[in-house]
Amino acid sequence: MPGGRPRAFDAEAALDRALEVFWRQGYEGTSLADLTAAMEINRPSLYAAFGNKEQLFHKVLDRYFTSPGAFASEALEAPTAQGVVEHLILGAVELTTGPQSPRGCLSVNSVHACGPDSEPIRREVIARRMAGEAALRRRFEQAADLPVGTDPRVLAQLVYTVTDGIAVQAASGCTREQLREVADLALRTLFHSPG
Repeated sequence: MPGGRPRAFDAEAALDRALEVFWRQGYEGTSLADLTAAMEINRPSLYAAFGNKEQLFHKVLDRYFTSPGAFASEALEAPTAQGVVEHLILGAVELTTGPQSPRGCLSVNSVHACGPDSEPIRREVIARRMAGEAALRRRFEQAADLPVGTDPRVLAQLVYTVTDGIAVQAASGCTREQLREVADLALRTLFHSPG
């Protein structure tokens, strides 16, 4: 006897549409009605394919960090610490101001707009951020080109502070050109390059 009826929708495309809604509105600002409308499915199909809203958000986070946000893990492969930082900061500008994506950053938007009922989501996003920062610190610990006296832990925290700030500014309406100027100044300052 054949298995259940095949899904009448493209689960990957629906997940991409859910990502866009969460990115634009944050976790707490997104309702199930918003999701089902954007994903073009009904609630039973959403639950069957993705679980509840929280489970769907976890899948969206995985998608975000391996697709539009993949530049962050790719940056760790740069041959120098300076290259890593450039890739991260310039990547943050591109991600948060891209013409095909919502302004700002999914994880930053979701952490800052979570009430008590969404605390598990907030903790999950913070844990992913901390894991990324720890990976960046480890990469800096291996770097031969850090400026003398630079603490890899503090530099990793500074870079994440800059990229999060870029996301907040992008969500507030700063243009790509404005944020590119900020990024260029940050990079010159960090690595003492002449302007």
